[in-house]
Amino acid sequence: MRTRLHPNPLATIRNLGILAHVDAGKTTVTERILFLTGAVHKRGEVHDGTTVTDFDSQERDRGITIFAAAVSCDWDGHRVNLIDTPGHVDFADEVERSLRVLDGAVAVFDAVAGVEPQSESVWRQADRHGVPRLAFVNKLDRAGADLDTAVASIRDRLGAVPLVVQLPVGREDAFAGVVDLVRMRALIWHDEQCTEGPVPAALHDEAVRRRHQLDETVAGLHAGALDEFCASGTLTEATLRTALREITLTGDGVVVLCGAAYRNRGIEPLLDAVVAYLPSPLDGASAERADPQAPFAGLVFKVQSSATGRRTFLRLYSGTLRKGDTVLDAGTGRTERAGRILRVQADRHTDVDVAVAGDIVALVGLKSARAGTTLCAPGHPVVFEPPTVADPVVSVAVEAVRRADSGRLAAALGRLVEEDPSLVVRTDPETGQTVLSGLGELHLEVAVEKLRRDQSLDVSVGRPRVTYRETVAEGVTGLVHRHVKQDGGAGQFAHIVLDVRPSDEDFVFASSVVGGRVPQEFVRAVEAGCRDALAEGPLGGHAVTGLSVTLTDGSTHSKDSSEMAFRTAGRLGLREALRSCRMTLLEPVVEVTVTVPDDAVGAVLGDLAARRGRVTGSANRAGTAVVTATVPLAELFGYATRLRSRTQGRGTFTSRPAGYAPAPA
Repeated sequence: MRTRLHPNPLATIRNLGILAHVDAGKTTVTERILFLTGAVHKRGEVHDGTTVTDFDSQERDRGITIFAAAVSCDWDGHRVNLIDTPGHVDFADEVERSLRVLDGAVAVFDAVAGVEPQSESVWRQADRHGVPRLAFVNKLDRAGADLDTAVASIRDRLGAVPLVVQLPVGREDAFAGVVDLVRMRALIWHDEQCTEGPVPAALHDEAVRRRHQLDETVAGLHAGALDEFCASGTLTEATLRTALREITLTGDGVVVLCGAAYRNRGIEPLLDAVVAYLPSPLDGASAERADPQAPFAGLVFKVQSSATGRRTFLRLYSGTLRKGDTVLDAGTGRTERAGRILRVQADRHTDVDVAVAGDIVALVGLKSARAGTTLCAPGHPVVFEPPTVADPVVSVAVEAVRRADSGRLAAALGRLVEEDPSLVVRTDPETGQTVLSGLGELHLEVAVEKLRRDQSLDVSVGRPRVTYRETVAEGVTGLVHRHVKQDGGAGQFAHIVLDVRPSDEDFVFASSVVGGRVPQEFVRAVEAGCRDALAEGPLGGHAVTGLSVTLTDGSTHSKDSSEMAFRTAGRLGLREALRSCRMTLLEPVVEVTVTVPDDAVGAVLGDLAARRGRVTGSANRAGTAVVTATVPLAELFGYATRLRSRTQGRGTFTSRPAGYAPAPA
């Protein structure tokens, strides 16, 4: 392993996530990285349930990643902090929280399937956070694998500019290595050992053609490379490397590598690319804060409760944190003591005395910090933008089988929500039942199973129910509402006139009041009251979305008008207006991608139609049919079992949220 010295140690840190659609092989990629770098001494396998990052018993039973897991390793004198993220849509919130604290990412794609639905979803999440990425086309040893087809899907479906820096040596089962187009050298794997040599004669002309194509594409994206390309018609290796890194950091293009992780092929050059092209903490939006000598500040992105205690996962953006230091929760103003600092390796850890800017560590001893909390030095408060939390779409009623366990269940649900903010627990006001809401059926299954396994609770679960919304189909204008209350002492007076119309946005508020008839502070109070009213609509008490409210007129009282009075008027006035509007009930819909044998397509299409599905596309690929459809989420409960029975166990499907659509009357 080569080592290099850097004047700033932060330049040798890489914080990156592994992103992919479920079953694209990202956990296997992570496992091979850990083995190759010497972080582990035995390769784990997903199908054996022996991987480092899928350490939870449910992950091993189900064969998928459920919880984001942090690991660290060393390569070429660099510290690589990896987060293996889930690939299933139900756990997209884990990906969201991880991306918030990462500097870069490796997106893994299946060489047969190319860009899949969840590949696209996590790519868009990384776009929102501005995270630079590399692409790794995996499973080139599979039947039907084709690098060019996978790259075309990256270009067409993701809108990215792929910069392919490798050419496969051999196809499908004969895949043996790659040609490095940057150095024009061949890397061949024999018995898991990588040897370097000249480009095979049979591939020389193709390699030269692809290198020229790479030079041309890079020159079109990088001004410095363009000057050299125009002068000489080619790029030197040094210029190409520099340009590839800068293009990666700006997001103007994505470097594409390839391999077969299960057979240990392609991992070494992937690690070299991570070091060469992905950013350090000194690059990007947080670069100005990345100073170990500055006041301490960091963002909590994950909380984990276990038998050994509560661990709070933290990304340090600036300063130095030492064991025993007092930290400030910038949101609540409370201080806590960091009793221990842990360098985490999935479910194992090592105690360290100090963590510095750029590190990802876990703290022990914090009692109240949650995901999204900013921790900082008490004398230097600062607040970082927290990761967004998706709204739940599926709910189930849960209760303890034994009445004596009700208290334990409430405490256990509280810990679940603390660990996973995308879970919501509430009490149904009509039935008194405890309702657990999440992002999907599997999400809730995992949460309930965690109660049973980790807390030894015997719980009963009701049938899943989806979360509906209400929207305005036809609005009202000129609705007058007066709020007058006089019960001794200072009274309350507010007079408002509202127009309500449908909108493409969730909620829009505006004021067209002139002449100061309603002061600005009261206008803001009316908006706050309207937002309060959105919690319950007139059709069934569901949240209201897709409307525009305009305050057109109003009046005040010299003594009895107040912000509280106008907020109350806004809430009650909009409720009255919604009762006068023509409302529509909305239900959540999902985009489903079903992969089945050709002989089962008819049965699958009929079943989708019976579930009120609308087919949006179909394609044939290597003897299988891929059908995409938009289906109401409520109709998908139990679909996995039905699909297996209709296809003799050969059919699979994935889904991702596609918003809301009008529900049938």
